Amino acid sequence: SPGPMTEHFTLNFTITNLMFTRDLETPNSAKFRSTERIMRHYIDPLLQRSSIGPYFSGCKVTGFRSGRHRDDTGVDAICSYQDSASLARFDREQVYQELSTMTEGVTKLGHYSLDQNSLHVNG
Repeated sequence: SPGPMTEHFTLNFTITNLMFTRDLETPNSAKFRSTERIMRHYIDPLLQRSSIGPYFSGCKVTGFRSGRHRDDTGVDAICSYQDSASLARFDREQVYQELSTMTEGVTKLGHYSLDQNSLHVNG
């Protein structure tokens, strides 16, 4: 029988204390790469502690975008997990609730502040 399939889901949120700059739009810029590394450093451990943790295989930031205010930067990521029989099904509501709890009600990600209404899991 074939092994577990790799499935993907999107993760989007807005950081309110990271000023958006043009070089964040350029995926091969030093600023993009370093900011992506920092995001993975914060996001991956949260998802590893979530209900999909045992199946989680990592996130890749696909882009940064300008937020509503000058200091807002939107983050778009695609995260992967192994779909397996022991994972009942990917429950985006549950993953959202877990991330919400782990970010103090969608307010904190490491030393970053989050826009409380900006977290979307597969939505």
